[in-house]
Amino acid sequence: MVLDNQSNICNNYYIMAKRKKKQPTTATKIIRQAIDDSGLTFAELERRSGVKRQSLMKFVRDEQSLRLDMVDKLLPCLGLELTKKRKGG
Repeated sequence: MVLDNQSNICNNYYIMAKRKKKQPTTATKIIRQAIDDSGLTFAELERRSGVKRQSLMKFVRDEQSLRLDMVDKLLPCLGLELTKKRKGG
């Protein structure tokens, strides 16, 4: 599965921020905003997550999508988690 600009990962999942702040509307926007807010360099994010800095830079510049396995590695470094929606919610 690929995370792109039109996708919010899928209908049954969403990303929850551990910190309270006005949230962007798509997973892509949430992750980009979290990268920006983190204050971490791409090199530091690469070291912490294992996601190549070139992939991160292209993602932030909207030149490339992130695969779900990359998102899974990156979210904890940004204080985010992927959570399954509950039925009716």
